[in-house]
Amino acid sequence: MTHALSRRNFCLCCIATTTFSATGWLTPREVFAKANGIVDMIKGSAATAPITIHKLRGNVSMLEGSGGNIAVLNGPDGKVLVDAGIAVSRVQVKAALDSLGPQPISTLINTHWHFDHADGNEWIHSEGAHILAHKNTRTHLSSAQRVEDWDYDFAPSPSGAIPTEVMEDSHSLRLNGDTLALQYYGPSHTDGDISVKFAEADILHTGDTYWNGVYPFIDYSTGGSIDGMIKAAEANIAASTNKTIIVPGHGPVSTRAHLIESLDMLSAIRDKVASLKSKGHSLDEVVAARPTAAFDDKWGKFVIDPAFFTRLTYAGV
Repeated sequence: MTHALSRRNFCLCCIATTTFSATGWLTPREVFAKANGIVDMIKGSAATAPITIHKLRGNVSMLEGSGGNIAVLNGPDGKVLVDAGIAVSRVQVKAALDSLGPQPISTLINTHWHFDHADGNEWIHSEGAHILAHKNTRTHLSSAQRVEDWDYDFAPSPSGAIPTEVMEDSHSLRLNGDTLALQYYGPSHTDGDISVKFAEADILHTGDTYWNGVYPFIDYSTGGSIDGMIKAAEANIAASTNKTIIVPGHGPVSTRAHLIESLDMLSAIRDKVASLKSKGHSLDEVVAARPTAAFDDKWGKFVIDPAFFTRLTYAGV
């Protein structure tokens, strides 16, 4: 169930032409100096980006192309969505959903609050969807938020975009012949991340606790941490088997083996950075030591470049 990673298949593809230069991949801060900002760039690209439908197993599909990956469970209880993508993709996302069948959208689950996963909440709610998320996600969507590493201030979401039902540790739904098990990770990518397991189909949506094939972003502004990301990776592995289909927050559909590889990467880099920091090395010295070097060829060639991921790790050890 895997397919090759490409810039087109990765939701942040819109930044690729801006982030690449003759000297290599730029950090997000350098991107901001060259453009109006990463959030505006992503939204601008999403307005025209095509949506690719991947049929996974049973009645579950994945929509790729509007922000984070969207999972869809279709059936007589209506379409159940995991994540909403970006609002400017409404026309393309709606067409993709309609192609899956005439059922209305009944339920939307947000894996966390970030705009590339929840910006479409309002229009999906207007289609009749009930929105469910972790209580911290509702808090962030309900109030102004600043993400320092994106240099961006988010206004409170409109009332129609706010989840009307919240969970804390775990929650279960029975819809369209499948059991959806929702599990809170604890602070990881943010402080409100949840996984969604389609039990009968054996499909796990990890949200942004797992990015397939690239270094992940960690949002320290709203409670994320490198140690939390490692715990989330362990939880994802524990919740899956070799037969489980993994839907990452970003990147291609993958497998438990890829989750294990990601955990190994996160743990090794965390330990190297922590060791250097404990010896009194400054942030710049740790970046210069290239603690990610063994993993850069595979993981370090996209938006979160090796230096930036080192800085993210340093902040949490």
